[in-house]
Amino acid sequence: MLTSTPAVAPPAEPARKRRKEARPQELLDAALEVFVERGFAASKMEDVASRAGVSKGTVYLYFPSKEELLKAVIRHNLSLTIAQGGDLAAQFPGPTDELLRVLAMSWWERVGETQASGIFKLIITEVRNFPEFAQFYAAEVIEPGRQLLKALLQRGIDRGEFRPVPLEDTAYALIFPMLMLCLHKHSVGACSGDIATQDPRAFILNHIDLMLHGLCRTGTSP
Repeated sequence: MLTSTPAVAPPAEPARKRRKEARPQELLDAALEVFVERGFAASKMEDVASRAGVSKGTVYLYFPSKEELLKAVIRHNLSLTIAQGGDLAAQFPGPTDELLRVLAMSWWERVGETQASGIFKLIITEVRNFPEFAQFYAAEVIEPGRQLLKALLQRGIDRGEFRPVPLEDTAYALIFPMLMLCLHKHSVGACSGDIATQDPRAFILNHIDLMLHGLCRTGTSP
């Protein structure tokens, strides 16, 4: 009579190894929290280390300076989101107005509803003291985001779904209200408890509807 040999489970990955592989993400999360709460100038690497539960030396093993740490935070939370949006847009088969809504909701879920929404206030308040970040932020966030929105608008125009519009101005008109939601959340809203809207997702969808259809009734002129 043949008997089967019990399968041997692969050895569990050592906790220390798992911890080491997860550490860069833990440091980025801790840095984002500290930078948003205290501002970049007032934050120290010791603060990030304490928030992450590691030594200051451990932070320097992964990021050689506070400036490089902030750049990594921006790349991970904003640059990556824009790149993922570009990948989604390139493969999207449906109408452009639907794509616009999908991208806006995805952006809000990944950025607006998370601590990453505080990065915009951080950049606005700190950039004049650290002008090199203006160039970095423009290259990593503003330009890729602008190009993504311009490509989306051009897609709609080419498909006969949108009328010809100034791409640059319209791209900014699309994104600015969403950025203002984030700024309000981390400024007046954080201090007074006031919120710009009870339902940010509904606000964004209404904003897109206004961009697509305007305020005038069909067939009427302003």
